[in-house]
Amino acid sequence: MSIANQQPTVADPRVREAAVTIPVYGQLPFVPERASGCDIFTKDGRRILDLYGGHAVAALGYGHPRLVQAIEQQNNKLLFQSNAVALEIRARAAESLVRVAPQGIERVFFVNSGAEANENALRMACITTGRKKILAITHGFHGRTAAAGAVTWNSDKWYGFPSKPFDVDFIPRDDIAAAKAMISGEIAAVIVEPVQGVAGAYDLSTDFLETLRKETEEHGVVLIADEVQSGMGRCGQFFGVQVHGINPDIITSAKSLGGGVPCGAVLCTQKIAARFGPGDLGTTFGGGPLAAAAIAATIEAIEAEGLLANVRQREAQIREQCVTGPVVKIQGMGLLLGLVCDRPAKEVQNALLEHDILAGTSSDPDVLRILAPLVLESGHVDHLVQALEAIS
Repeated sequence: MSIANQQPTVADPRVREAAVTIPVYGQLPFVPERASGCDIFTKDGRRILDLYGGHAVAALGYGHPRLVQAIEQQNNKLLFQSNAVALEIRARAAESLVRVAPQGIERVFFVNSGAEANENALRMACITTGRKKILAITHGFHGRTAAAGAVTWNSDKWYGFPSKPFDVDFIPRDDIAAAKAMISGEIAAVIVEPVQGVAGAYDLSTDFLETLRKETEEHGVVLIADEVQSGMGRCGQFFGVQVHGINPDIITSAKSLGGGVPCGAVLCTQKIAARFGPGDLGTTFGGGPLAAAAIAATIEAIEAEGLLANVRQREAQIREQCVTGPVVKIQGMGLLLGLVCDRPAKEVQNALLEHDILAGTSSDPDVLRILAPLVLESGHVDHLVQALEAIS
């Protein structure tokens, strides 16, 4: 029976979820039971190669021993304590993040998600500069909360709030002349994804990013690099801006940050951090011991196992071998790649799933996204090549 014709039973979790949750997600036609490495094992006995990584979350794949051990040990010692007390594991996680961040990034504020990280980054920029206007980039995605949604391209169709918290305008992506004309002393911040993930892994040019940095520095504007999807090794360096040699004022991180444990972080310069003191920022769960242990373990694994080099090797292999079948072009960086197809990407996604490979779609209907775990192996790419070649 084909995947499209499989009918869920009453006992199927898809039916049960649909009966009691708000139906805001389009769900795939399988139910994971367990996972290991880059593979998902379903309740009906399938083994699916996961090249989507749960929206780029599974940095180390599934069941990684270093991450599992860190979580188990921390759980047995201290599951949770608030920021009202200092924790050794929180200090270690923050020290690790600062160490792998671009030059000038010296401080960390832990939160729970990418949207929360961007929300706080934008607030910090407005407070630091005293200005009331934000510039974002066309096609960018930054989250669904009030401030993060306000700077997300085409968010008006779902935004929902009666007004936005600040004035917003959008610089056309890769338009250097527009960037120079729009960035001025009236702007609080420019927020940018080095690789626009939801837009189909569109990688912005180095010249454009350098222009953003030059103009923001000249006008006292805060440059925020949204690395929620592109960061934590996914681009072949710990952060995508490092590939371009750009040093922003603020970096936001989440998704792969904890290898699967929900967490986020705002990283910033000492100059920006100096503006904030007790009571100015806050979160209940951000920087909790379990999340901190996962962050530290994820960074340790990336470094100890040479995963940055592996990402670059797998990217080269995908670029060399995967322009085949329906794929006509590859964009993006590292293991944040967009396979540009000669037909709707949804059709290619469905066809790959027939071959037990999971990839993702994007807001660009022609682009299929690869957000594979950083532990992806050469044989996994060979499997993808064979499947693409089999799609007529």
